[in-house]
Amino acid sequence: GAAMIVTLLAPFVHPGRIWIFPVLGLVAPAVYVFTLLITLYWIIRWRWRIALPLVVLLLAGLFKVPLFLKPELRRHYGEETSSGRGAITLLTFNVRSFYNDRGQWSFDGVTEVIRRVNPDIVCLQEFNRTLSKAEELDSLLSDYDRTVVMEGNGGDPLFPLALYTKYRILGKSHSILGPMKQDGQSVWVDLLVGDDTVRVFNNHLHSTAITVHDDKYLSEHQFLTDTAGGAKIKNIFRRFRDNSMLRAAQADTIARAIAATPGCKIVCGDFNDTPMSYTYRTMAQDLDDAFRASGKGYSYTFRGFMDVLRIDYVLYSEDLECFDYQVLYDVDLSDHYPVVVRLRPVKK
Repeated sequence: GAAMIVTLLAPFVHPGRIWIFPVLGLVAPAVYVFTLLITLYWIIRWRWRIALPLVVLLLAGLFKVPLFLKPELRRHYGEETSSGRGAITLLTFNVRSFYNDRGQWSFDGVTEVIRRVNPDIVCLQEFNRTLSKAEELDSLLSDYDRTVVMEGNGGDPLFPLALYTKYRILGKSHSILGPMKQDGQSVWVDLLVGDDTVRVFNNHLHSTAITVHDDKYLSEHQFLTDTAGGAKIKNIFRRFRDNSMLRAAQADTIARAIAATPGCKIVCGDFNDTPMSYTYRTMAQDLDDAFRASGKGYSYTFRGFMDVLRIDYVLYSEDLECFDYQVLYDVDLSDHYPVVVRLRPVKK
């Protein structure tokens, strides 16, 4: 019960205050399932004084379930939703500098995915730092204009951002976070979509610093037989907490820029945090979540940590509505999966 309470409060508590809040927010689905099983146990035992408080907590958490799971209540037989006039297809993808899990060059594969999906807007995170690769992708995607390759400290970006679009670009791109010691970038650009201006925010927030070795150590339960397991687990959680604090500060800055933007807006990218986090709640204020609107099943976008983390998002203002959400699970070109969302203007 205490774990469930902390999990529900995690999005509202700054990660710097108590380390357990961001950690339990990370494993929120597991906490909810475990609480459900314990509640059923006490109901079967007819211990209602214990079961009822847990039922109340489960009901409170029920409103958060659509952030992770959208059950399909009916079968679909290949029917397609009509996109309507003025529909926008957006693809967001952390390409990890165009290297896959085996360290192989994935540039051609990413290009092929973009061509196959044929989106109107492409938001890429962790773009390759070599300018020649941007120019090469420009030539391969001749139908698009590249608006951003984010420059970092000293013109040597750690994790550049790139945005390609078929729409007319209005003005130039603008950095929100600017140069900083830690990684993380956020930029926005205005696009002319039909007769309306749509401001698109492309984001890559500070990394979790959870390495491949950490992932393997946790997912394969190596800590159960490691005599130094306690110290290693504590070190992983400390790094996760410290980086959660950095992301929270970035989210506060980005959220102020989003709130100051009138009119139609789309916010997407790699937030490096789960839906039960301070970062997500701050970034998603007054915006709709594409998965929550049109997703199906259990969604995860990170290829690691036992395939349970949704950390890549597409959010949008009330001027738009989402009618299709997909994660391309057949694409293994990075440590993330591409997310494809289809939006259309709300009829007035």
